[in-house]
Amino acid sequence: MYNYSSSDFQNSPIYTKAIEILVLSRSISQYVQDDLSTLKIDGKEDSNIYFSGDIIYQSESLAPEIAKAELERYSDNKYKHIASVKRLTNRLYKNCRRLENCNSNGKEYVSILRHELKKFKQLQYVWSLTL
Repeated sequence: MYNYSSSDFQNSPIYTKAIEILVLSRSISQYVQDDLSTLKIDGKEDSNIYFSGDIIYQSESLAPEIAKAELERYSDNKYKHIASVKRLTNRLYKNCRRLENCNSNGKEYVSILRHELKKFKQLQYVWSLTL
């Protein structure tokens, strides 16, 4: 059995893509948040602002879960981390769809993140088969 050092998995395509998604989601969230943070005419806040925070939280969790799966010795535990990455990716994708329907000038950039998530899902499929 091959033991990964900490730098081995950090050079893997899926880990690199997870970091790219994190950077992109932070930028998009900050851009969208400016539009969504203003109060509506009736004094209520836009409920879509929470989705911008959710994409950051979920994208921050991707890379650590990938690392845990890579470093785990037992296959049962590996599959738990793989399932966690899959759930995070699906939630992230769903929240991107919600942000695309919000009233913001930055919603066009959310489609870029969704496109990157599609690439990530393809990497994720191959990665899960190789573990």
